[in-house]
Amino acid sequence: MGRCLVTGGAGFLGAHLVRALLDGGDDIIVLDDLSGGFRENVDDRARFIQGSIIDQTGVDRVFEAGRFDVVYHLAAYAAEGLSHFTKRFNYVNNVVGSMNLINAAVKHETRFFVFTSSAAVYGTGQLPLAETVRPLPEDSYGIAKHAVEQELAITSRMFDLPYTIFRPHNIFGEFQNIGDRYRNVVGIFMNQILNGKPLSIFGDGGQTRAFTYVSDIIPAFVDAPTNEAARNEVFNIGADEACTVNRLACLIRSAMGVPDHPIMHCPARYEVRDVVADHTKARAIFGDLPHTPLETGIERMAAWARTRGPTQPQKFSTIEIEKNLPAVWL
Repeated sequence: MGRCLVTGGAGFLGAHLVRALLDGGDDIIVLDDLSGGFRENVDDRARFIQGSIIDQTGVDRVFEAGRFDVVYHLAAYAAEGLSHFTKRFNYVNNVVGSMNLINAAVKHETRFFVFTSSAAVYGTGQLPLAETVRPLPEDSYGIAKHAVEQELAITSRMFDLPYTIFRPHNIFGEFQNIGDRYRNVVGIFMNQILNGKPLSIFGDGGQTRAFTYVSDIIPAFVDAPTNEAARNEVFNIGADEACTVNRLACLIRSAMGVPDHPIMHCPARYEVRDVVADHTKARAIFGDLPHTPLETGIERMAAWARTRGPTQPQKFSTIEIEKNLPAVWL
């Protein structure tokens, strides 16, 4: 593909994508503010620039340094539940920052734009979630992601910037920030075990998600810019198997070698109860993507987490609304 910009490339999804692109011979620039990722996640073969997508001047400077064939936009603060309480931060980071990138891509004639959206755009009560379903997001994070999707569609028609949008869901794997207490339940549970804390489950634990091992979705990201059938299309991407949070807790306790580790049920929070997406469209365009059994993916991540060791859970510094904030997040 040539020269690629990967925003959020120090996060765990970005780290896996950057490695795959480099292995394919691409020249990679990583732009990341390290708010959720780590410098050590970035492959040494890539050029790393520490900066934020909300810094318009900085974004323009990155693009002015050289034309990009492809922009992979992965930078976002993807704490869906927390977004109710950090509305301004959510929209500045996830919408305004995205507009800075889209503007720069148009001005500097980027050949292709890949955007990482989220199944959060769908909302609730529309199972199985398919791309033909009308998005009805129920949290600020989902609203922000859907807004960027719509902007990309308009930008493509107006300025001929082709794109692919992926809507992943519940991705986990090595290099994940397990110290983030607000998102990525697999990492949260593993870090709680490493810190000797009980696993915190909201409500009865019957919520269902399809947890996806990160390496399984990377081939579609790599393929999208050169796959004509993926041009200007939206794809659900992830695992098919529904799993309750209770079962997930059991699998993680087993993989971490503590099958009887205590569990603490917290008051239920406002969230979509069931998220299981249909991937028929992705399979039709990208073929049979890799499928790592949930147990295998968890075991791999657990082995990595044990070598990393416990991390002090990080508090979000700019909570904007404290009313109804779950006590476990205080």
